[in-house]
Amino acid sequence: MTKKRILVLGNKESTREILEILSQIQTGIQIARADYDEKSEKAIEWHHPDLVLLDTDQRERDSPLISPSVSKALEKKRAKVAVVSSRTDPEAPLEARRLNAAGYILKPYNVRELIAHVNTLLQGKKRIACIGGGTGLFTLLSGLKKLPNVFLTSIVSMSDDGGSSGRLRSTFGILPPGDIRRSLVALSNAPELMNRVIQYRFQKGRELENHSFGNLFLAALSEIKGSMSEAVRALGDILNIQGIVLPVTTTMTDLVAKFEDGTVVRGESKIDLAEGRHPELRVTELWHEPEPVCNPDAYASILYADLVIIGPGDLFTSIVANLLIPGIRDALERTAARKIYVCNVMTKPGETTHYSAYDHVHEMAKYLGGDYLDYILISNTEFSSRGLAEYAKLGQKPVPASGIAEIQKITRAQIVVADLGHEEELVRHDSEKLKNQIEKLLEVKTLKVPA
Repeated sequence: MTKKRILVLGNKESTREILEILSQIQTGIQIARADYDEKSEKAIEWHHPDLVLLDTDQRERDSPLISPSVSKALEKKRAKVAVVSSRTDPEAPLEARRLNAAGYILKPYNVRELIAHVNTLLQGKKRIACIGGGTGLFTLLSGLKKLPNVFLTSIVSMSDDGGSSGRLRSTFGILPPGDIRRSLVALSNAPELMNRVIQYRFQKGRELENHSFGNLFLAALSEIKGSMSEAVRALGDILNIQGIVLPVTTTMTDLVAKFEDGTVVRGESKIDLAEGRHPELRVTELWHEPEPVCNPDAYASILYADLVIIGPGDLFTSIVANLLIPGIRDALERTAARKIYVCNVMTKPGETTHYSAYDHVHEMAKYLGGDYLDYILISNTEFSSRGLAEYAKLGQKPVPASGIAEIQKITRAQIVVADLGHEEELVRHDSEKLKNQIEKLLEVKTLKVPA
């Protein structure tokens, strides 16, 4: 088997860690290094690389990330290039993509993630970025994990302020760990017992009751590692996850909603549980206080994705909460990826009572700030009368797969109506059906040009 060639361009000091990590890939690659300078194009011609990792940290701020001579040499050799940089401003990954980079890898990185990025580029895997939270994102990832030749990134909502996550957030001043924990378990390749331990919720003990062990573990790792982002990386290593999990923001924020009667409710849990208002009142405005800062890794993941999937999940508290982050909206506008919105199967009291599929899509278009969706998946699964009666007691009913003509008036997206749900203990999306439908869309050819 012909070995893949990787050329690392950059000075010895800045590329030392990259070379040490790549040396852990035991087979199938050859690694070389050269300085990133006026002679770089000669190194590219000499080594005939399949992939160039371009460490740009030593370059002047006003210099192009990829010099014209290097760009020409890469094009001649038909080599892919990924920029490796400490720059977290959105302009850096945008510039790299305009210069035909195939990826943008932010420092600091860890061993597993850098190797995953490199293998994805060498093997030509499809990159799928999933945006959401809660059980909806867990269901989606559990299915997509079975797809061959894909690289998954889970971008997780950080609005939760209730239950175990809320208690840990207020006690330790950390980002809420609950939705992060679910994504890590969904992508885990650890033994099943380990996954059960991470998901275990204590049933007694005044201080421990209702806490998830995984939430406590992430809280401890946050203290040890200095941030939730690094804690997530550490637990991802322990669980040997198949992909990357990212908090959508790196800063603490509260979700605030205004309803049609003028009532203003602060806090995701209070919005979710319809506290202090009638559960059928509709949300007219949603925002964060203070305004959150977009996780730069999340921005780059969306920008360089082949497919972005938004949902399923609670419309306002799990989905729109992410779209309110300016960097996320900007990345969705600028990415060349096809974008899929997965409409919910059931309505949610306090958020989407009596909402149709049209109502869901209308809110998505409103908070996206533009017509950026390429596909909308709507489930038409028929559920048992007994199951529906149980949900009706909770004020929930299936989201009707109707109003397609009205939806087509507000979006150019292709509407896909299919059997995507299942009914076991709960009525929800079926991970296998979702996976099969998304696999079909992943195979569709596209001629989209990056913005």
